[in-house]
This record gives sequence, C-alpha cells and structure tokens, in this order.
Amino acid sequence: MGMAALKQKPKLKTFHATVHVTRVEEWFVEADSAEEARELLTAGEGHRSHVGECLNLDIERVETS
Repeated sequence: MGMAALKQKPKLKTFHATVHVTRVEEWFVEADSAEEARELLTAGEGHRSHVGECLNLDIERVETS
C-alpha cells in the first residue's frame, strides 16, 4: 500500500444556510374575468401547474453545526 493510500482525507464539516430563492411558477385558476383571476391568485387561490427556473438565489447566513 502506497503512502497516498495511508493519508486520510480531512473530515468535512456540515454547514446550514438560510437561502432566499426567487423563481417563476405557472399557476392557474378558474374565474369570470382577468381581474377576478388576479384577485384569487393574490389571495393564494389556484393551483400550481409548473415550477419554473430559479431566477435569483441569495445566501443570507451560513452556520456550522
């Protein structure tokens, strides 16, 4: 067994982070008009039909455990 095989890799630490992610999602809702649909979606009604791509990612805090 060679010297490289005897060297131990350093133990990795675990880090936890608070991450703020902005993404675009496609939602749908049944309504009588665009205004009603906007009101319903703003109120949290409707159904997500597609999770879009991440547009922005900000790491607010990183902590070791």
